[in-house]
Amino acid sequence: MRRGGEGENMAVPQLTSSSSTRRLSLRTTRPDPFLSLCKCFSFVVVLSAILCIAVNVLSAIRSFKHQSDIFDGIFRCYAVFLACFVVLAETEWNFIIKFWKVLEYWVGRGMLQIFVAVMTRAFPDYSGERKELVIFQGIACYMLLACGSIYVVSVRLLKRTN
Repeated sequence: MRRGGEGENMAVPQLTSSSSTRRLSLRTTRPDPFLSLCKCFSFVVVLSAILCIAVNVLSAIRSFKHQSDIFDGIFRCYAVFLACFVVLAETEWNFIIKFWKVLEYWVGRGMLQIFVAVMTRAFPDYSGERKELVIFQGIACYMLLACGSIYVVSVRLLKRTN
């Protein structure tokens, strides 16, 4: 209820479409730097996991082709499966997160990445037959190991600041 004509002739600011889009465009032009950093880091993790997949596939093919070590080939197949799982976990696909709740947490993702990196580094070919494959294994392994370590350490650093 109005009292004595109160509010009848009040000036109400109107938002025009140009002023609201201008305000909206100012908000969307500057993305959050932390979120941008997280997206870039996620891209590096996916790239490292794909490198681990490539290295392990090449090692498994070599093991099965030469029939030198069947155990190594089977081990590499498990490493490929887990590295694919790392890629899916980084995409934050709802199906994966729904059944493996531990991957919602950075520590869980970091430990999975460290495990895949260690599996990639295991059983290197030191015979000198394929030196480029050993170098490729080392690069992929240490990249994913660094990403997993960053995940695990950053949780400790974030807990200290809160």
